[in-house]
Amino acid sequence: MSDRVVMYSRVGCHLCAEARGVVQEVCGRQGVSFTEVDVDGDAELKERYGDEVPVVTVDGAVVGFWRIDPTVLAHALEP
Repeated sequence: MSDRVVMYSRVGCHLCAEARGVVQEVCGRQGVSFTEVDVDGDAELKERYGDEVPVVTVDGAVVGFWRIDPTVLAHALEP
């Protein structure tokens, strides 16, 4: 089974570095793992998310992009 949380990012993206910290913190508190995917490695993902990275999804639904709100992410992870 894949992780509930996916963060779409790219190398050298300062917002991605900030978002990674938020995702690590929130997922760590909630005991949820996450996957990070580099959009530049996949033409379809680059087309879909390229201008909005970082993009964070929970269960396939976008919960934020550019600046990730930890409260919104935590709420999306609630049962």
